[in-house]
Amino acid sequence: MDRNLALEFVRVTEAAAIAAAKWVGKGEGKKADGAAVDEMRDRFNQIDFKGTVVIGEGSKDEAPELYNGEKVGRGWGKTADKSANYNFDLAIDPLECTDSVAFGRYNAMSVIAAGAKGSLMNAPDTYMEKIAVGPAAAKVIDLDAPVKTNLSKVAKVLGKKVGDVTVCILDRERHFNLISQVRRAGARVRLITDGDVAGAVAACLPESGIDVLMGIGGSTESVLAAVPIKIFGGQIFCRFKPKDKHHLNLVKRHGLNTKKIYSAEDLAKGSVLTFTATGVIDGPLLRGVRFADPVIVTHSMVVRGQSGTVRYIVAHHQNIN
Repeated sequence: MDRNLALEFVRVTEAAAIAAAKWVGKGEGKKADGAAVDEMRDRFNQIDFKGTVVIGEGSKDEAPELYNGEKVGRGWGKTADKSANYNFDLAIDPLECTDSVAFGRYNAMSVIAAGAKGSLMNAPDTYMEKIAVGPAAAKVIDLDAPVKTNLSKVAKVLGKKVGDVTVCILDRERHFNLISQVRRAGARVRLITDGDVAGAVAACLPESGIDVLMGIGGSTESVLAAVPIKIFGGQIFCRFKPKDKHHLNLVKRHGLNTKKIYSAEDLAKGSVLTFTATGVIDGPLLRGVRFADPVIVTHSMVVRGQSGTVRYIVAHHQNIN
């Protein structure tokens, strides 16, 4: 992927993050999400490329903008310019952690994962059980292994005691037993209210303080996280965990398997991949938007597969409102 196009995507997530951040703590999750969606779509359509949303806000009937299958980018109206070479699949979440923004909680981002045509799994919006780690532990984890075994192996390769390993888990009732097992193993627990994309990617960054992500979370979030995890050399293993018959049928309609364990390579194939995220509220991966009149400050990261480059971008935007 062209490095300039990867950087163009930062402008997209920045705009979406700023739009969402204006709704922090106002109890209006749908309005925050709608503002982020509108900005992301508008900015995509200013870029000379061809993008197809493979993971978006839902089906066309459910989401009027940035729905699965929607075409974005200026390139679709052209036939003989360079944009014809920039044809990508997009997995997007204009506002990951809508509830966090609505209620002013910890951790929210605007996220884009992009790859060559056919590289990103077109996953239905359901649930997956998952485990994610950074590069040092990529070869020692097993989704079916006992929690204690996984944590012992991770601790060994990280050169830590199990008691110094931190596991990120979504704070959900379904995870009470998992949390108990982590604590019995002697490891530390970091609970997050929403947003396991950030938690999974943070496991690849030693400075984040997170070593492992475990638990059941969104399947679309698994694809979003798989792109940077793969680029960093980490690993995510996951398996579909549909909560009811409707969700089971969604998985089957996509031709996917509820028994198979999917890896980062299954979710994000090849090397023509990028991951772009801008923080909305402070989280384990990025700082959130700061309104510091007369500027708005954003914190973003861009991870590019072909070069392995990671860029952290602090941008000051003129606040013209």
